[in-house]
Amino acid sequence: MILALEQQIAAKRDFGTAVCRRIGENIAKLGFSTQTNINPPNFDAAEFSLVTDPFTQSQDLVGYWYKPGKQRIGQIKFHGDGSFYAEYDVVQPHPSKKHFFVEAINAWGQQDNIKTEAKLLDIPQ
Repeated sequence: MILALEQQIAAKRDFGTAVCRRIGENIAKLGFSTQTNINPPNFDAAEFSLVTDPFTQSQDLVGYWYKPGKQRIGQIKFHGDGSFYAEYDVVQPHPSKKHFFVEAINAWGQQDNIKTEAKLLDIPQ
């Protein structure tokens, strides 16, 4: 099982690194500077496991990112059909839109079509 996990991680490394890069680009595009302490995810820093999808019975590769103290700050999941979903916590006020709070960056799609979107929440007045 460990060998299969290591093989899956190696097979998804380039794809996962591209997803992490796109999440980081989205964080920068929102206007967060490097001084805000928001580091983009690093594929190799995730803790991975193989999980059986209950519907398709395929083996999905799932990784979680943690802060020190084991507080989860993100996840990436590669599905058996080649698609993926990722979410990475930002948890900061929007740098230019003062009425919004950036909860996370979501990413989804396929290897040749990575999409990202900020998950914004209204700040009550």
